[in-house]
Amino acid sequence: MSDPVLTPSRRNLLVGALGLASPVLFGDLASRPAWADPATPRGVYTPTFFTGPEWRVLNALVDRLIPADEMGPGALEAGVTEFIDRQMNEPYGHGSIWYLEGPYREAPPELGYQLGLTPRDLYHHALPEIDRQARAKHGRQVADLDAPARDALLQSLQHDELRLGDVPSGTFFGQLLQNTREGYFCDPVYGGNRQMAAWRMIGFPGARADFMDWVEQYGRHYPYPPVSIRYR
Repeated sequence: MSDPVLTPSRRNLLVGALGLASPVLFGDLASRPAWADPATPRGVYTPTFFTGPEWRVLNALVDRLIPADEMGPGALEAGVTEFIDRQMNEPYGHGSIWYLEGPYREAPPELGYQLGLTPRDLYHHALPEIDRQARAKHGRQVADLDAPARDALLQSLQHDELRLGDVPSGTFFGQLLQNTREGYFCDPVYGGNRQMAAWRMIGFPGARADFMDWVEQYGRHYPYPPVSIRYR
């Protein structure tokens, strides 16, 4: 797989990961602007899990995984970091359904997660260490690095080239990328995908209760906007 932090079309990578249906069903995505229904401005979100310094690092990294462009909003505009912060206070963040007992071995990804750390632990261990290494190398915090430097940092994380204490950097990168994808395409009820902008971008109809009138209308453009679980 190509490097998501290096390719010019990271959004295609994220969309492809969803296994989306044919655009014929949902309309021609390229024929309408992704910002046709721009997100309504919201107040500044105050994190409840991440510390202030961790929050700055998280925002700086996520911003480069899905930057804003002419196709649609970036991760920050979509509320991805709010989604991640909220998830860390849910059972998911505590690893409630993860198997975290030993033995822990170096093993290929196909054999599953091999650490005793919850998602909360991964972020608390990795983010301060990433910032420390950025200061040591560049003399600046991650949030103060320019885009190319942050891209290079993400690439180093992805290829397991940094030491983050007990956390393999490749493992943390995978966690961060997965949570970024989830926050970008989730239902807005969970804090991400503000105003369903990501759904509008890809033509996803959301949580509509009834598609019976459209089951056999092959090849027709679906004209209705997406709907959240909250039906707005």
